[in-house]
Amino acid sequence: MLDKKAKQKIINKFKIHATDTGSSQVQIAILTEEIKQLTEHLKKHKHDHSSRRGLLKKVSERRRLLKYLQKEDKQAFNNLAKALKLRIAKKMIEDEEARQKIEDDILAKQELKAEQAEEAENERAEAEDHKNKEDEE
Repeated sequence: MLDKKAKQKIINKFKIHATDTGSSQVQIAILTEEIKQLTEHLKKHKHDHSSRRGLLKKVSERRRLLKYLQKEDKQAFNNLAKALKLRIAKKMIEDEEARQKIEDDILAKQELKAEQAEEAENERAEAEDHKNKEDEE
């Protein structure tokens, strides 16, 4: 558990505006510091399962907040990840890039299919026009 001074120091460092105490960036920074403290505690007390459970809850909460921040404000997400030196953020960025690449590939395939269908329709229409002209002659 963070003491008031440490928490206030983190809030002052990561706040967005003067009265900010609960923005995603501040919450993530506070959770990161709490996670570090719990990790150190668990290195000394390996069998403290209730603290381990608390650590896992904090990690999942931080991951949820990071995912939200990445979706809402990519620049703030990248800045925060660099400032806090988060490894999970690198993985989240890679996952997002992979998902974006898959989406782009799917869109490209759909566009290609639409173009091919349009070309086939144009060729069929031209063939029909040509046939109609021959019938008229």
